Amino acid sequence: MRIAVIGGGPGGLYFAYLWKRRHPDAEIDLFEQNPEGATWGFGVVFSEQALEFLRADDPETVDAITPRMESWKNITLHLRGESVEIDGVGFSSIGRLELLTILQQRVRAAGVTLRYDTVVQTLDELKGYDLIVAADGLNSLVRRSFERQFGASVAHSTNKFAWYGTSKPFATLSQTFVKTDLGSFNAHHYRYAPDMSTFLVECDAATWQAYGFEHKTIEQSQAICEQVFAATLDGHSLVSNKSVWRNFPWIWNENWWSGNMVLIGDALHSAHFSIGSGTRLAIEDAIALTKALEAEADIPAGLARYQSERKPIVKKLVTAARTSADWYEHFPEHMKLDLMDFAFGYITRSGRIDDARLRAMSPQFMARYEASRQNGSRA
Repeated sequence: MRIAVIGGGPGGLYFAYLWKRRHPDAEIDLFEQNPEGATWGFGVVFSEQALEFLRADDPETVDAITPRMESWKNITLHLRGESVEIDGVGFSSIGRLELLTILQQRVRAAGVTLRYDTVVQTLDELKGYDLIVAADGLNSLVRRSFERQFGASVAHSTNKFAWYGTSKPFATLSQTFVKTDLGSFNAHHYRYAPDMSTFLVECDAATWQAYGFEHKTIEQSQAICEQVFAATLDGHSLVSNKSVWRNFPWIWNENWWSGNMVLIGDALHSAHFSIGSGTRLAIEDAIALTKALEAEADIPAGLARYQSERKPIVKKLVTAARTSADWYEHFPEHMKLDLMDFAFGYITRSGRIDDARLRAMSPQFMARYEASRQNGSRA
C-alpha cells in the first residue's frame, strides 16, 4: 500500500509510525511544509488517563516520552491574591518540539520517508497513492479543498488568546485570573521542562478592545501581558513564538473521509485548550484509524469503520470542550464569586465531574469547599 501523510505534527507522525511498524512493506511518504526542528507553541499536556490509553497500545513510545515529562497531581487556581489547590487531578507535560523529535526518530527508524520543507499545493500532486491521511492541522488543505464532501464547519470563540512561554517553572498546572482597570485576564500556565513553562494569556473581547491590542505589535502586547501578570511571573519575562492574538477555531466535519482521503487531528476536529486534549485526540485518531483499516478488507470499509467507531467518542469529548470553553467566555462574571464557589464552578464546568466523582477524586478540595459552604450558611 502507498500512503501519503500530509502534516508532520503528532497525529501525522504517529499514524505513519504505527502503520509502518505493523506493515513494513507499506510505502509511506510524510509531507511537512515547515523545516525539520521548527514548531509553534511551547508545551503540550496529557492527562494520566491519556497516557494509560497510549501505554495500552504502545508502551515503547510512552517509555520514550515519560522520562522527558514534567508531572503533577494538583491544579492551582489564583484569584484576587488567594489560592486554592484541587487535588487528585494528574497531568504530565512535555515540550512540543521535544515530543515531535521523539516521534520523528521513531518514524525514521520504522522506515517512513520524511519530506520536510515540502508544501503540497494541490492534491493532484498525490495521485498514485492508495490512501491520503490529512493530518495538516486547523488550516487543512484537504478539508478546505473538499469542504462539501467532508461536511466541514468552522466557527470561532469570542475570547482572544496569545500563546507564550516563560522561564519561570510552576509547581502545578495553574490558572491565574486578574482584574485590571480596563478588563479581565486569565493565564493558563504549567511547566513542561525544569526551566520552562507554557503561559497562555486569555481575555474577553471587551478587554482586548479596551487595551487596543488590535493596533499593538507582538512586542507591545507581550509587554502589556508581562505587566498584567507581573506578580505571577515574579521577575521572569514572557517568551514569544509567533504569539499573536487569536480566536479559538471550532473545527468539525460530519464526514471523516471521502474517496481515499481521511482526516485526523485538528484537520478533523478541534478541542478547546482549556481541556488540554488536542495532541491526545490526534494520537488517538491515529490509533483508531490504524485499527479500523486493519479490521477491514479494503480501504473504503476501513475508513467507514474508523468514522463509525471513533466519531461518537470524539463528539462526546468535543461537547465537553465546548461547555468548558463557554465557561471561559464568561470568566469575568465568574470572577465575582468567592474563591471556593469560583473553584467549584471551574472544576465542574465541562459537565463531566459531579459532586460524587469530585469527592472521590479530590477529597481535600471537597472538604474545604463543603466547609466553606457550611460557614457561609451559618453567617
